[in-house]
Formats: sequence, C-alpha cells, structure tokens
Amino acid sequence: AAPDSSLRFTLYGTLALVPLILGYTGYAYWVFRGKVNPDEGYH
Repeated sequence: AAPDSSLRFTLYGTLALVPLILGYTGYAYWVFRGKVNPDEGYH
C-alpha cells in the first residue's frame, strides 16, 4: 500500500474532479438534447 499522504492526495483529487466531470457531461447532454432529424446533417 502507499503512504497515507499519497492516498489522501488521490482521494481529495478524485473528490474534486469527479463532480466536475459529471457536471460537464450533464451540461453537454443538456446542450445537445432533443431529437435529431435524419434528413438534416452532412450530405
């Protein structure tokens, strides 16, 4: 196992980054929500 200080650093980093990632993912889904028309798009 790693020293307690390293594990604590990793835990705090994870606790800070996971909500940011989930929030950004939710924001991206919100921005691109809605049905896509198959006739629209690249030709």
